[in-house]
Amino acid sequence: MIFHPRPLGKSGIDVSSICLGTMTYGQQNTPQEAFDQLEHARSFGVNFMDTAELYAIPPKPETQGATEEIIGDYFAKYGRRNDWVLATKVIGRSGHMDWFREGNKLPRLDHANIEEALHKSLHRLKTDVIDLYQLHWPDRDIPLFGAQLGYRHSTNYGIPMEESLESLAKFVQQGKIRAIGLSNETPWGVMKFLQLAQQHDLPCVVSVQNAYNLLNRTYEMGLSEVSLREQVACLPYSPLAGGVLSGKYLGNALPEGSRKALFDRVDRYEKKGAAEAVAAYQELAKSHGLTSTQLALAFCHGRDFVTSTIIGATGMTQLQENLNAFTIDLSDEVLAGIEEIHLRQPNPCP
Repeated sequence: MIFHPRPLGKSGIDVSSICLGTMTYGQQNTPQEAFDQLEHARSFGVNFMDTAELYAIPPKPETQGATEEIIGDYFAKYGRRNDWVLATKVIGRSGHMDWFREGNKLPRLDHANIEEALHKSLHRLKTDVIDLYQLHWPDRDIPLFGAQLGYRHSTNYGIPMEESLESLAKFVQQGKIRAIGLSNETPWGVMKFLQLAQQHDLPCVVSVQNAYNLLNRTYEMGLSEVSLREQVACLPYSPLAGGVLSGKYLGNALPEGSRKALFDRVDRYEKKGAAEAVAAYQELAKSHGLTSTQLALAFCHGRDFVTSTIIGATGMTQLQENLNAFTIDLSDEVLAGIEEIHLRQPNPCP
């Protein structure tokens, strides 16, 4: 089965409408479990995977790069490199993660950092080329990862966008990167990168990977139009809001082995009003013979500005449920129910 191949922006690359997220590899998943997931997803027609130099999650020195290493071992063992569109990321400005760069230098998005990060990723992934190389978050000072809703002006622009873009262009010219993308970006940021590319004859960004789910639809407020008018592929991450939208944490439940139980890292999706919204979506799903997971994933998949939705799983049963959700088309009645809940409780977890 092929999940509706779609163009990855203006890259000339076609990707499946499902992208397999891998951030659990090397922390919650063993190498063999990762291999099994990759092979199973591939058998369903998934040809797109996403990783990052940051992974495994949660980030720490002893597991940094482990996910890329496992994927590289998968390519070496199975010989599947040409079956996959491979995406990875270089981290943005960090004031504390000093274990990524030689000499414990703090990461920035300047040429030296991008060059070091790219070559380390290529080595770990056992490949000569990254199909989609993404800036994991901006170098400039903006709210990130649900810290706040709305922009508070800062004069800290960080490393100039031109420098980051020129560095990426160099590696595109060398054949080490096929296409470039952004992540955790704003409408202004995406448009500025596009403007600079046009002005200076540099590669244009082909995608933006941001959080998007039933608890956080802020992408619709500006970036959706950018995606459609400028052909910048939307790659939603966290479509289940870190598992919260599955309903498994309702009533203060704490399932053994869950991300919250292991790492207590779902606070982004536990803000005021979130539990009420999750319960409402769960009731809506049940009333139409769906699971909460099916409702949330089918919603993302059906948006006209979405190119490929990033899913993740720690077990094969969970992965299979996620894959099956993409065969569902939500009815007009279900979509109307979603909008009703959204208007009552809009974006509780931006």
